[in-house]
Amino acid sequence: MAEREDDGREPFAVRRDADGGVPLWSQLKSALVADIVGRNLPEHTRLPSEAELCASFGVSRTVVREALNQLVNERLIYKLQGKGAFVAGRRDEQDFVGTRVGFSGELADKQKVIDRKVLRQAVEPADERVRMMLRLAEDEPLVAVDRVLSVDGVPRLLVRWRMPERLVPGLDRVPLHTRSLYETLSRRYGVVFDRAERWIEATAPLEPDARLLGVTTGTPLLGIESVAFAADGQPIEYYTALYRTDRARLHIQIGAPR
Repeated sequence: MAEREDDGREPFAVRRDADGGVPLWSQLKSALVADIVGRNLPEHTRLPSEAELCASFGVSRTVVREALNQLVNERLIYKLQGKGAFVAGRRDEQDFVGTRVGFSGELADKQKVIDRKVLRQAVEPADERVRMMLRLAEDEPLVAVDRVLSVDGVPRLLVRWRMPERLVPGLDRVPLHTRSLYETLSRRYGVVFDRAERWIEATAPLEPDARLLGVTTGTPLLGIESVAFAADGQPIEYYTALYRTDRARLHIQIGAPR
């Protein structure tokens, strides 16, 4: 089934006769599960292409896609647009939503390879939502940074980040694809956050965002909106994010009442 050495097993046969009413996609899904679990295929092993599965099992592309979609929903596999389907591993736990630590900083101690793709980095006026959340004057400029962050080569988070330019002059020219944004804020600009408020909801991506994250528009994601505050209570940072929970789950720690 997957790209590996032949171990002599007989191929699974999709039955089209009296089969107890079991749909073809369900039969194919069972074959794929048996292959992945029975062979203990490593995480990120690439499965055969849709065309190869059609040829191997004598079924239509519709049947193959339904079987793969069911496995994606059950988080046994994941898909990368234009690259195929791969065996999923145990999901990471990530704490950044419940802390003041940034995405890459939270994973720094977990031996993960973090890639940062900067989509846009510029000085621009704030829209109405950002002005309200950061309590800005209408003409105050912001530094805007839009990025996709990947873990071990898999896109996980799409972030659209904003901060008043007066706090971070020149940040629009800093090469953020090679460094942590939050480490840069702390070391270069002395920006320190006292607290943050975050709102989380289930959402589905629009086509452009789905393409950036390597998912379909029907994939459930977490939508995050965040405002961070300085010690004097002033809001100084705003971002929105789309987070793939098929590759990780979020851990939020709540402190004991005082």
